[in-house]
Amino acid sequence: MKKILITGGAGYIGSHTAVELINSDFEPIIIDDFSNSQESVLDRLEEITSRKITCYQGDCADRSLLDQVAKDHQLSGVIHFAAFKAVGESTELPLKYYRNNLVSLIEIMEFMRDHKIQDLVFSSSCTVYGQPDILPVTEATPRKDAESPYGNSKKVCEDMLVDFVKSKPGIRVISLRYFNPVGAHPSGKIGELPQGKPNNLVPFVTQTAAGIREKLTVFGDDYDTPDGSCVRDFIHVMDLADAHVKALAYLDEKQNNFYDVFNVGTGKGDTVLQVIKTFEEVTNVKLNYEIGPRRPGDVVKIWADTKKINEVLGWYPKYSLADSMRDSWNWQKGL
Repeated sequence: MKKILITGGAGYIGSHTAVELINSDFEPIIIDDFSNSQESVLDRLEEITSRKITCYQGDCADRSLLDQVAKDHQLSGVIHFAAFKAVGESTELPLKYYRNNLVSLIEIMEFMRDHKIQDLVFSSSCTVYGQPDILPVTEATPRKDAESPYGNSKKVCEDMLVDFVKSKPGIRVISLRYFNPVGAHPSGKIGELPQGKPNNLVPFVTQTAAGIREKLTVFGDDYDTPDGSCVRDFIHVMDLADAHVKALAYLDEKQNNFYDVFNVGTGKGDTVLQVIKTFEEVTNVKLNYEIGPRRPGDVVKIWADTKKINEVLGWYPKYSLADSMRDSWNWQKGL
């Protein structure tokens, strides 16, 4: 059974990917400092999978910790999730984001090279495209100036990976450009668990429905979109987790010093107001929301062309937006 190191493995996407790895006969080895997650997630993973979960608490930029993991386990690959990702905070604290997101990846790359660990799946983002001129975006769509230091850190990380692979370190890398992860595990045992104020839309929706928040603000309804609100490509987190497993399988077929990039989305865009409407239809809960002013830096509309990941990795999304809203609500109710 191949062992895969997951940095940030107790987080939202990392925890769901750990489940999918186990379902596909991999053994996840987690590193997490719990700065944006909770240790209770580990118990929930064990409930879902009926397997003991190995986790090291600490910073994945700590080389001594990484070396200890490699001493304890024969690792076949790494999935690197651990990063700061709050767009707004990154504009206020850019150096915090560059230090964490860039340095941690540098440590991971050096660690893999020195321990001869071959495969890396990197957590990238559709933010590298900025506001695209043509939709949907393909992997060949030009990357634009980032809207935030967070987005720029993902661009720089991708560039570092390309240069690293060119140096022939003996590794194989795929960068997955996520669109907008939503939903939760169908069991309701794990899901998005923001610390403090959420950074994403759906936790605001579910927390408003649960009465934790008084109301939800939609930032603008006068954009050039079907109903005036921003358009995003909302992908269920379990579909996203599955993409990581398929990426690892694909890397296993490749020669060393390989790099490629894939969009991971549904291939269609939904507006913020459509998300609210879908949530209300699925849950029979009426949301208290208001229309607010546009938010600076928001991309108006973006969604993925998924032809490449469909054809090359054989990956297709299985869950609908309605599934995502239902699973998110079940998770929120369980909290």
